[in-house]
Amino acid sequence: MNATQEQLKIKFQQALASAFGKDYAEADPILVPASNPKFGDYQANISLPLAKKLKQQPRAIAQQIVEKLDVSDICEAPEIAGPGFINIRLKTVYLEAQLHSIQTDPRLGVPETKNPQRVVVDFSSPNIAKEMHVGHLRSTIIGDSIARILEFRGHDVLRLNHVGDWGTQFGMLITYLREAYPDALTTANALDIGDLVTFYKKAKQRFDEDEVFQEAARQEVVRLQAGAEDTIHAWKLLCEQSRREFQVIYDLLDINLKERGESFYNPFLAGVVADLTESGLLVEDQGAKVVFLEGFTNREGQPLPLIVQKTNGGYNYATTDLAALRYRIEEDKATRLIYVTDSGQANHFAGVFQVARRAGWIPQEVEIVHVPFGLVLGEDGKKFKTRSGDTVRLRDLLDEAVVRFRNTLEEKIKEEGREETEEFKANVAGVAGISAVKYADLSQNRTSNYIFSYDKMLSDKGNTAPYMLYAYARIKSIGRKGNINFEKLGSEQKIQLQEEAELALAKHILQLSEAIADVEKELFPNRLCEYLYQLSDKFNKFYEQCPVLKVEEPRRTSRLALCDLTARTLYLGLSLLGIQVVDRM
Repeated sequence: MNATQEQLKIKFQQALASAFGKDYAEADPILVPASNPKFGDYQANISLPLAKKLKQQPRAIAQQIVEKLDVSDICEAPEIAGPGFINIRLKTVYLEAQLHSIQTDPRLGVPETKNPQRVVVDFSSPNIAKEMHVGHLRSTIIGDSIARILEFRGHDVLRLNHVGDWGTQFGMLITYLREAYPDALTTANALDIGDLVTFYKKAKQRFDEDEVFQEAARQEVVRLQAGAEDTIHAWKLLCEQSRREFQVIYDLLDINLKERGESFYNPFLAGVVADLTESGLLVEDQGAKVVFLEGFTNREGQPLPLIVQKTNGGYNYATTDLAALRYRIEEDKATRLIYVTDSGQANHFAGVFQVARRAGWIPQEVEIVHVPFGLVLGEDGKKFKTRSGDTVRLRDLLDEAVVRFRNTLEEKIKEEGREETEEFKANVAGVAGISAVKYADLSQNRTSNYIFSYDKMLSDKGNTAPYMLYAYARIKSIGRKGNINFEKLGSEQKIQLQEEAELALAKHILQLSEAIADVEKELFPNRLCEYLYQLSDKFNKFYEQCPVLKVEEPRRTSRLALCDLTARTLYLGLSLLGIQVVDRM
């Protein structure tokens, strides 16, 4: 089933071609949801931008479009408003038929894409020997939700975790551990991750203050790059220990990733330098090999360089990212590359992408997108930190959300005089606490900073995960109260839309395809969050205004079917955000 908006777009394009010629067969009718329901459900705004080109008044253009527009199977007669807007109101019989068609469809009418792509989504990317902290939250869950939506649409998605597992930090850490705790370099799990982080900080301090230590650390990096057996063994132990700790977080967040760290691309770095040299892009500047970027200048107006090889012959992030980009296109055969990192890296990726294009490494059919996001701020509006000024560990942040929701839940259970098992309380608190953190982040426009507030995100009012989880649980409660098996309602029962609240809910359910297609294209998960929030809101209004169990047939079964479609839509939409639901709260 094509989404309603897509069907209308095709019909408008046919009308445009019929009215003004074949040149207008693919013109965008600028069809958008109506801003005010009293004007209809959709509005086409194509008449205004066509006025200059056709040298006619917008209302006259709108009239000619309407005369050729055949939408009688979908809409009431179109109306022309204002200077030339064309208002569309969907027929109730059409809405009922659309709902009927998705009642037994597990995809709820959302089609798979006609043009599946091989997509790489690069996200999360923590550093080995460091704990995941609040700074990793946004990349991890934004990247995961984008991957889920693309997978659902039928794309072949490779979820890559480009971990920092190579470079100077390992020279520092291994050199320090040889002195302070040599067992950690030969024995698995000799240290826990917290101790490893402490040692890393001390190693960094020594590196910054002690020239002898600094030189020893650099030599250790040389040994690592040369494949010295003891250094490689130590490096593997450190990586494996960090990897296990990362997996604890990924399990909590229900994240799946394929690790392919910086070290993976080492064999290809020399080739990057050689090919850029051969293409004439690479030049020597103050002993380093660089590509001067077009459109990027310093304060003096001189072109900024992208350093590809340092003065000491070493490589850096740019070299690795160029190698990774080439590998993803040439070996992974990706036609869409998506990099989910903080907005502070925008210039870095703009430089890397520019160099790759100028080198001819990016075929015309390949799309490369940087998906930037803002900072997580504390309630004081500053970068989110602990009271002692340290960066907040991601594990602590998630655990705190679960504990706080557990406290709220226990208070509610006590107030209602209920008895619940420990298993029930632990499950609900775990699902709701983690969901609240994820949803609070995803519901923001990702390009903006946002304030992290447990009180707001754990509230059951407003655009929050608990608000949606309660809406879902309310529908399941209706089923339990009425002893209803929603799976056996049967698709033969026709949904009847008679009340305004029923119509509003039905129209919104049928916009799921549009919401998902929007995120697939634009990569803003908050738009799916807004859709789900509006769905929950419309359902709650329907629930208040339209009795379900205490109404006569056939309305009773009709409304039960509408409840079921709402629950299934919530379940599917939230699952695409990586958010679980519970049947009872």
